Amino acid sequence: MDDAKEGDRDAMATAPRPFRAAVDALRTARLRPELEMEPTRPPQRLAPYAYALEAAVVDGDEDLADGRLVLLHDPAGHDAWHGTFRLVTLVRAELEPEMATDPLLPDVCWSWLTGALTSRGLGYGEASGTVTRAGSHYFGGLADRPAASQIEIRASWTPREGLGGVPDTASHLAAWCELLCQVAGLPPAGPGDGSVVTLPQRRGPQPR
Repeated sequence: MDDAKEGDRDAMATAPRPFRAAVDALRTARLRPELEMEPTRPPQRLAPYAYALEAAVVDGDEDLADGRLVLLHDPAGHDAWHGTFRLVTLVRAELEPEMATDPLLPDVCWSWLTGALTSRGLGYGEASGTVTRAGSHYFGGLADRPAASQIEIRASWTPREGLGGVPDTASHLAAWCELLCQVAGLPPAGPGDGSVVTLPQRRGPQPR
């Protein structure tokens, strides 16, 4: 593990300045108290440079939602991105089973992401993704477990680059954290967001 961390430090030391600045902003961003976050191993083949964070919304001993955010950078630019940076995310949460039948659920979840970005005045482009809902029912030796439903959001977008070619990654991280908290069923933290609907979450231990 120490060798891996040493290798990460060496890679960061030789990375382009815009990427180092973007990562530094992610590392120093202030988070909501309900969030626990730490760096994790990024994917190795999606871009020349990558940095990843994983996070969970925690209530006591229970994780209400979890997710991963990856920052990609290709100094040469990427045709599909229309830029040199890309943010990629996965967000998951358990739901009350009846929520999974709401036909508006996917549209609402996607609007949380775009709304969190636009409410902060963040420029972005080439957004794409999926919202998936799934249900599990248990039988036989597992029949005592209640039915479980899960929402999963996969998305990516290109953050607009600012001064020196560096995107405002701290604000993009704040928007992503707000999405994670909304999916977890927490009320919005930002002023003026009180009208946003959150999902009621299952309270109690969840089968994994």
